[in-house]
Amino acid sequence: MTAATRTFDELSSIDASNVVRCARALLRRPLLREGTPDGDLLPMIYRQRAALHEVFSALLGYRLVVERRFARLYKSGPGADATRGEPSLTPRGYAYLALTLATLTGIGRQVLLSRLVTDVRAAAVEAGVPVVDDPADRRALTAALRHLVALGVISETEGTVTATDSTAEALITIDTDLLGQLPAGPIGAADGPAELVAAAAQAGPRSVEHVVRRRLVEDPVVLYADLPAEQRDWLLKNFGVESRLLERFFGLVTEVRSEGVVVSDPEDYLTDTPFPGTGTVARVALLALPRLLELGEPRESDGRHPVTRGQLAEVCADLVESYPAAWSRQATEEPAELVRSVADLLRRLGVLRGEAADGTATTGEDHGELTWWLSPAAHRWLPEPDATPAPGREPEPPPAPEPPGLSLFDDLEEDGAR
Repeated sequence: MTAATRTFDELSSIDASNVVRCARALLRRPLLREGTPDGDLLPMIYRQRAALHEVFSALLGYRLVVERRFARLYKSGPGADATRGEPSLTPRGYAYLALTLATLTGIGRQVLLSRLVTDVRAAAVEAGVPVVDDPADRRALTAALRHLVALGVISETEGTVTATDSTAEALITIDTDLLGQLPAGPIGAADGPAELVAAAAQAGPRSVEHVVRRRLVEDPVVLYADLPAEQRDWLLKNFGVESRLLERFFGLVTEVRSEGVVVSDPEDYLTDTPFPGTGTVARVALLALPRLLELGEPRESDGRHPVTRGQLAEVCADLVESYPAAWSRQATEEPAELVRSVADLLRRLGVLRGEAADGTATTGEDHGELTWWLSPAAHRWLPEPDATPAPGREPEPPPAPEPPGLSLFDDLEEDGAR
């Protein structure tokens, strides 16, 4: 941290501001390349690469690779957090993504789509992954290929990768430089998927300092109850210093609460899931939170409120019935899907969490009774009436109007003035 601060202090105010801007862009898009959103910052990132290396290494324990064509920030993995990930990829899609990466490493710079699909499915069989050539399986493989296209690892020179469900052909070009930068975990040192996930999520060189600071940067809400005792004590002791660091280097604002710490971005740039939102699901979730918080007393240990799936379904149904013209047709015709979508959104926000019978957090897919808990952070979205006097106080009367004075057009003849 001292080295990063010293490097930052040596910069001019303009360069320091540019470093913060570049650091925020890399936090949002860890693989930044030409022709993509924020890709115009690559020349600036290249010029400020020494300072950026120092900031990410010292403050977060992250490795940064900067080339003229791309920049790659190696962030820590999410571990067992099921709310993080690419929404377009199912578990099978992720499996195909990993198999495709393994296949591309030895295939050259160009390949026909038909051969790539054949090799990927052969790799799946070799890895013990069952392959069924049906529409769902083809959609999962197509989603994995489309994701690689979006990342710039492969490009469609002729045809399209969506041809996996037809007899059409396509020529694919592989960017081998980007391909080599994509995997972040220690693949060669892991004996299995679980070990790889755990290794990718482990703390940086300064164990407690890095792991807590990473959580503050990556998660909008960090509850003390979710931290081990050592991390919780470190955060309570160093909150003032951390608050200033996060604002200076990343433009983040921190607020301390009795249950934990809230970190927000005033520009909403680093938010991957904006909330409140304008869609039906986001608006129903926002209106449902106050009602759900009233249904049960918070748990003393962490301030979480118990919620059942039945209660969420009842609140959503009441909102749809009360304001039938305010929602999309899908919300009114498929209430079960609406409830699932609202729950998924609240889970991604970190507001709703599933909990097993032994008290451990689950993936949130359990729909049993009394397995969901609302974070105390949900109170941030309670409605506040405007221009309403506090209880027991009457609004002050408006000031008496001032007596009318003379205007430019008043007739002054009667006073003898002209």
